[in-house]
Amino acid sequence: MTQDRYIDDLERELLLFSRHHLSLKQSRPGQHLERSAYLLLTRLETDGSMSLRELAEAFRLDISTINRQVATLLKNGLVERFADPQGGMARRLRPTEAGLDLLAADRERSREGVAMVVTDWPQERIAAFAELLTRFNIDIEALEGNPWPRDRDARD
Repeated sequence: MTQDRYIDDLERELLLFSRHHLSLKQSRPGQHLERSAYLLLTRLETDGSMSLRELAEAFRLDISTINRQVATLLKNGLVERFADPQGGMARRLRPTEAGLDLLAADRERSREGVAMVVTDWPQERIAAFAELLTRFNIDIEALEGNPWPRDRDARD
């Protein structure tokens, strides 16, 4: 196989991967959070408190889009605003206990779904896939200059 053929296959499989991932999250009963809420809460959980501008930059979205998404989280009591402890003008956002609880519950459901898919895979194959996917994401983030915070360094 040529490199171009592998790239074609990879592009198609990534398209299908995103389709399957989104359809799984939307159709599983008991899922509490919309995709945007899940992503925002995950980022706030990982990165700590952030301003609207910081969130907009992190997600490469217009601030009005982030503002609408955050407004829904605020209305549902999943995040809270607070004054910048360092005296900045912008208010900061952090997840509430209720937000973190829903995030943990949805993450567990998501993990269960992933586990069902790979149930017959040997542990080495699961580890290799996780490592390659992490590397792929890190390389995308490096090209965009927009890294996602991680608990550990996944680069070789």
